[in-house]
Amino acid sequence: MPARRHLNGSRPFDRGVLEGWAASPRGQRLLALEATELRRLLPDVFGRHVLQIGSWLGGNALIDSAETLHRAVLGTVVGDSAAAVIDPEHLPLPARSVDAVILPHTIEFCASPHNVLREATRVLNDRGRLFLFGFSPWGLPAWRERLGWRARNFPPGARFYGANRVADWLQLLDFDIADVRRFGTGFPWLAPRSSTHPWRPGDLLAPFTDNYLIVARRRVLPINLIGKTQRAQIKPLVGVPATASVQRQGVDEPKPTP
Repeated sequence: MPARRHLNGSRPFDRGVLEGWAASPRGQRLLALEATELRRLLPDVFGRHVLQIGSWLGGNALIDSAETLHRAVLGTVVGDSAAAVIDPEHLPLPARSVDAVILPHTIEFCASPHNVLREATRVLNDRGRLFLFGFSPWGLPAWRERLGWRARNFPPGARFYGANRVADWLQLLDFDIADVRRFGTGFPWLAPRSSTHPWRPGDLLAPFTDNYLIVARRRVLPINLIGKTQRAQIKPLVGVPATASVQRQGVDEPKPTP
């Protein structure tokens, strides 16, 4: 069966490939790690709406731990268990309407990652949170793709972007990077570890791990009111010249003695 393409017609990605990768041992390990990371973070998100933008492993497994009033998956694969199928570069959502957005490897399988990030920025409200999962360009899946040794069932056509590069893009979009966590499902296998943790020798292998998670928060800029009416000036009570005080009271200044 020919592979279906994204709605923008650029990346080959179909339901069969996704289900095959989800059933593989590496896919299961990856889903378990990512779901564990979000179970640690999503309960701290308060508000109404948490949305996953993009189809990925396990259907709704990544957003099940959200405690907001509403959570949903807006997928990119026809036939997936998503609430709707959308183009991640043109979200059918009003601005500042979402409290948290999850991008599970969405930028790897789209024509323009910048447009995806801009749309996520647009729909997030003030102090909204972004959780972005990505594949490292130095991890095993990326090397297999370069050498033509693509892992069985791994979704084809992925583009790999480094965590630091994506973090720079987000900072240009007025995000504060709260954390960058790296972890792997193959060699070198490392448990999830934040960039803020104390250094250890195993961190030398961190750039070569397969996956990363970027946690970012919308930056709220202070508002300066232009043309604000100044408060009335308070007259000094101490230090007023005596001559001025006498004149204000209607008393003539004494003339000097000849």
